[in-house]
Amino acid sequence: MGCLMKICCKSSRFPCLVICLICSILSASEQAVFNWATVHDPSVIKVNDTYYLFGSHLAVAKSNDLMRWTQVNLNVYKGNPIVPDIQQDLKEAVSWARADSIWAPHVIRMPDGKFYMYYCASTFGSPRSAIGIAVSDKVEGPYRHYAVILRSGQTPADGPSEDGTPYNRMKHPNCIDPHTFYDKDGRLWMVYGSYFGGIFIIELDPNTGLPLPGQGYGERLIGGNHSPIEGPFILYSPETDYYYLFVSFGGLDSRGGYNIRVMRSRNVTGPYYDIEGNDARECMGDARTTEQFGVKLVGNFNFNETNPISAATFGYVSPGHNSAYYDPDTARYFIFFHTRFPGRGESHQIRVHQLLLNEEGWFVMAPFPYAGETILPLGKEDLLGEYMLINHGKQITSDIKQPVRIVLEDGKISGAIEGHWQLKNGYFIDISLEEKGQLVTYKGVCLKQWHPTEKKWVTTFSAVSEKGICIWGVRIED
Repeated sequence: MGCLMKICCKSSRFPCLVICLICSILSASEQAVFNWATVHDPSVIKVNDTYYLFGSHLAVAKSNDLMRWTQVNLNVYKGNPIVPDIQQDLKEAVSWARADSIWAPHVIRMPDGKFYMYYCASTFGSPRSAIGIAVSDKVEGPYRHYAVILRSGQTPADGPSEDGTPYNRMKHPNCIDPHTFYDKDGRLWMVYGSYFGGIFIIELDPNTGLPLPGQGYGERLIGGNHSPIEGPFILYSPETDYYYLFVSFGGLDSRGGYNIRVMRSRNVTGPYYDIEGNDARECMGDARTTEQFGVKLVGNFNFNETNPISAATFGYVSPGHNSAYYDPDTARYFIFFHTRFPGRGESHQIRVHQLLLNEEGWFVMAPFPYAGETILPLGKEDLLGEYMLINHGKQITSDIKQPVRIVLEDGKISGAIEGHWQLKNGYFIDISLEEKGQLVTYKGVCLKQWHPTEKKWVTTFSAVSEKGICIWGVRIED
């Protein structure tokens, strides 16, 4: 796509926002090529110029461009290259959990140069789980047992839980879904948890990778009382100086309404707040209660106006359990997740999209998978035309959102929904829509993206309202 050049773009919110511009002009002949892999619960680590995704059942994939992925390993079997024999190598954790596999590993490189895999062992629906660490000299393994650091689901015969009290499944965490990371000051943390007592964070020794003593299970960030929340991941943004807590709400299968949400905090241990100012610690209860919290980045959708389960058009079902990455060289943010698809049952693959910061410092997700696109300054004339509009709502639902058509005219919006719009600095966009007698403003970002089903470059926007509802617009190109 030509050479890249960094420039500095000034805005009221981010005076040092770095944007990469493409020196050459995109042409219709420049087609994106994808090769997706299968990794459930993908967690990213970048080693030199290669991105790796580690997931449940030891599924691993790698890529140099985030578009063409190679499957390194698919599942657990004796002699696999990642952990050759989990029943022996990870015996302490899997025997505690009475499991035959491991879930949702996260790999981090420690100061000793070795790769530490934080993994969990559990069985579906049970809080009897363990988080362990396996270590390797090479990112692709083999990994060997190092330690089991947390257990949950203790019975009276097992003795007390990690905080010295009897285990309470509504208050204490289920020890799965670990993400280990350094904060901006170089301190090491692990965020983890799923359903049951909620999502917790605990500080680790940066030299050993083990929990610092006296913390029990750590601090609760969100959830509890078996709220449908799991898959936590925390990403720090040097542009906004916020920590962003990503979680998945709902059930992970094609009927569970899995969706990705985000909240933010100035402090790594919280409290985390959503765009309405709601404290994440108060987010607990059933689906109808919890769905009111967080910015919902993406849920079920299909860009098909008549058939929501069509497999021929672009759409996702139960996208979730994400990780994220900030590239300091390009100032880009990426989100990695697994997703199912309309009309395709429980089959799933990974997807990678750009995350974009709006004027208010909230992430929105680009509508289409990353295809090498960068931010190009757009003029009003670049945005005029008819769009497919998806409103992701706030619900935890198995319903698949379908598009309506709107037209962006000179400052006005017509079609299925009326309103007005404004472009700022060629990058930020305000979309104001008439909804139930009220004017609702969505603040977001516009950019050119590759449409993977129509096989062409199109104009898109992604924006979020003050209620935490995200909309996507995709221009209908001739």
